Amino acid sequence: MLKEFYSGPDDCVAITAEQGSLFAKEVAGDFNPIHDVDSKRFCVPGDLLFAIVLEKYGLSKTMNFTFTGMLGHDITLDFPATDEAQFDINGSNNKTILKVDRDGERSTDQAMIDALIRDYVAFSGHNFPYVLVPLMKKQNGMINLSRPLVIYDSMCLEFKHLNFTHPKVEMLEPELSINGKRGKAHLHFQIKSDDEVVGSGYKKITITGIREYEEGPMQDFVDNYLARKDKYLASVAT
Repeated sequence: MLKEFYSGPDDCVAITAEQGSLFAKEVAGDFNPIHDVDSKRFCVPGDLLFAIVLEKYGLSKTMNFTFTGMLGHDITLDFPATDEAQFDINGSNNKTILKVDRDGERSTDQAMIDALIRDYVAFSGHNFPYVLVPLMKKQNGMINLSRPLVIYDSMCLEFKHLNFTHPKVEMLEPELSINGKRGKAHLHFQIKSDDEVVGSGYKKITITGIREYEEGPMQDFVDNYLARKDKYLASVAT
């Protein structure tokens, strides 16, 4: 399912700005301007890197992903051929972009992995504004609207077993803690197959430049975000 979003042989991956932007909008439903092709701060979606790891290495019973750098365009990535429990995804700029830690049983069932990727990425991509904004309002803190920076810090997955099909990601109670101008959000979820809870995890987000919550400006920001989304969806529907 990912063949249109990256190119290259097994151990060397290139992601263009067009591919990263298309994945954000078409698969994740994520319309953060940082994923726009013409953005000066363009960043490949972290969820695309997560998805490529699952496609190339399979799904392990326990997996932890730590994002250590933001990936721009024109940087190739080294996906090492390894069975090690811990490995790094490094860029051609000599920087580590992603650290992976895995343990336990492993599955390479591509149909199940594709289904998990699609459902998790859709869950992850819709965290703004539907989850993060209510959390910020509750904690009386919000992003810097003139220069918003919400960083995908890490995520983890833990399964009871890997003998399942049709996984569905369901939101659990999210958390946001604010310390001065920085915030940490933990977006907890569980994974169900039919009526059985087969796994759980969380996505950790770092928010910088936090200031006191203002309802009017925040709502204007959300309205503009949703308008960009509606405009794009209308353009691809014609």
